[in-house]
Amino acid sequence: MDVLIAGGSGFIGQSLCRVLLDRGHAVTVASRTPDAAGVPAAVDTVAVDVTVPGLDDVVDGRDAVVNLVALPSHVQPRGRSHEAVHFDGTRHLVAASERAGVDRFVQLSGLGVDSGVETAYFRAKRRAERVVRESELAWVIYRPSVVFGDGCAFLPFVERLSLPLVTPLPGGDRTRLQPIWVEDLAPLLADGVEDDRHVGRCYEIGGPERLTLAETVRRIRGGGVVVPIPMGLAAVAAMIVDPLPWIPFGRDQYRVLGLDNTIADNDVTAFGVSPDSLRTLSAYLADDRG
Repeated sequence: MDVLIAGGSGFIGQSLCRVLLDRGHAVTVASRTPDAAGVPAAVDTVAVDVTVPGLDDVVDGRDAVVNLVALPSHVQPRGRSHEAVHFDGTRHLVAASERAGVDRFVQLSGLGVDSGVETAYFRAKRRAERVVRESELAWVIYRPSVVFGDGCAFLPFVERLSLPLVTPLPGGDRTRLQPIWVEDLAPLLADGVEDDRHVGRCYEIGGPERLTLAETVRRIRGGGVVVPIPMGLAAVAAMIVDPLPWIPFGRDQYRVLGLDNTIADNDVTAFGVSPDSLRTLSAYLADDRG
């Protein structure tokens, strides 16, 4: 298959490129500023801004399109909003894919988009999902919990949020995560490209560990003390620092503090994978430090 990966030069895209190449597919990475050094040599690259309509030239002739274009949920963008990147970008890719007669469209969404929690990230992702579902394409949607691995945004975010010895943390023991390793996620995405059994399905997936935010901080920091902050005080602080782009906490981050970002029934089993066989965040950090 000839596969276009929009946003493919990011850390998830780089892993997916390797899996698809190993399975014998031709792969092209599309991004605003594609970094050829970050993808295998056999991968073609093309400069594309999905927030601008008219993507027919880059989509034409492809068998499958994978949409990985994203801003991290904690980013407070200036000039490029979640609405423009996630919703408009998806809308433009879907329209071009419909005109080109693409056989498969794979959309990377996020766990919690339909939780009822209103953030700019969730709202744009939810609208993007609706565009994909209502299209004429054979689609597959993935909603992972937080994804970790080399080059991810999650681990640096937690490090910025926390302090080496004592970390004041709103919702530290309330917010739960189910982190999944990027190298475990990539083969599942590749299966969605290849296998007709996954068409029309939305998969909620996570790793083998269910960790509170406080436990996550302690693992990433290698110890330390987490001090819970009253939610009322956190709400006031979030309003004050929300306009400051260098502080990784604002009103949207406050809104997700009570969200349980875990899955009761992990859909990795739909791909013949046992959740217990996946790599834990704890093992990844231990190997990285070893």
